Amino acid sequence: MRVVILGCGGFVGSHLLDNLLDDPRYQIEGWDPEDRKIRRHLVNPRFTLHRTVAHAPEALVEVERAIVHCDVVINLAAICNPADYNTQPLAVIRANLFDVYPIVELCAKHRRWLVSFSTSETYGRTISSYLPASSDADPDLYELREDETPLIMGPIRNQRWTYACAKQMTERLIYAHHTEEGLPFTIIRPLNFFGPRMDYIPTRDGDGVPRVLACFMAALLSGEPMQLVDGGHARRTIVSIYEAVDAIRRVLEKPEASQNQIFNIGNRQNEVTMAELADLMRRTYATITGDPRYNDHPIVTTSAEQFYGKGYEDCDRRMPDIGKAERLLGWVPTMRLPEILLGTMRSYHDEYAVPKAA
Repeated sequence: MRVVILGCGGFVGSHLLDNLLDDPRYQIEGWDPEDRKIRRHLVNPRFTLHRTVAHAPEALVEVERAIVHCDVVINLAAICNPADYNTQPLAVIRANLFDVYPIVELCAKHRRWLVSFSTSETYGRTISSYLPASSDADPDLYELREDETPLIMGPIRNQRWTYACAKQMTERLIYAHHTEEGLPFTIIRPLNFFGPRMDYIPTRDGDGVPRVLACFMAALLSGEPMQLVDGGHARRTIVSIYEAVDAIRRVLEKPEASQNQIFNIGNRQNEVTMAELADLMRRTYATITGDPRYNDHPIVTTSAEQFYGKGYEDCDRRMPDIGKAERLLGWVPTMRLPEILLGTMRSYHDEYAVPKAA
């Protein structure tokens, strides 16, 4: 299978390359200006990397050539860091909508299957978040179903929703090309993939505010308090990157089942509040380091405005219905959160805390 992967050098892309390049049936052409996470694959004759962004005008000629000759295009290119949504809203909208637009157009022009990575954030806030607390007892008010759940965003001044709205518009663009021009597509809505190489650590190999796992990990590595935004009441479900990549592989190998579908990819058994995640992470790090003092590592509360800046509003809960992935792909995630955290955090510890050999 000839595969084009845009954004192949990131967290998901690097793990997807690990998986696909182990199989001699796959030949991959990728675009990404960053190769730090995929350098071991650069010598593989079945992998070609273009060290540039795919949407650049000078790159689109080569991208179109690759699309014409491929079987499937996987788009992973995005800005997907919550700290950017309200602080760099124009960049977020451009990257997640306008930069993707020419890729969607090329796939439609040449009738090539497009596997597009969206986000669970397209769901916005749950219906139950606008109702009394007791409404949590009714799954119809909070469970996220790909083809039924309304997509509810906050007001325009809450620019946290720039990412979700841009991704939703891209989904609608893809679906419009499908209905009018026959574009074959699959949309993936990830729900918190965790694993090695997930994010940078501030002041070590990146600046700014990364996603929650790296923020908590940075605090543990530096000895600083772990910060809970608005008390850490927001709830998320977490799935292993390895099981998520298995789902993507099943999508590729079952086109008759996966084409023209939207899939939630998450593990509803691993729901946790951010406060619970912080506590579990400090206890896990005590196990990894053998230092029981981490069991009581300080945790403090901060406001969303203090942590992210003005215009931030959080999603209250993301509980996915994954019945479609189970039914059509035969995909059932089984890794529980403690196991996922142990492997993920150990990789961060080995990378940032363990002295490297001279």
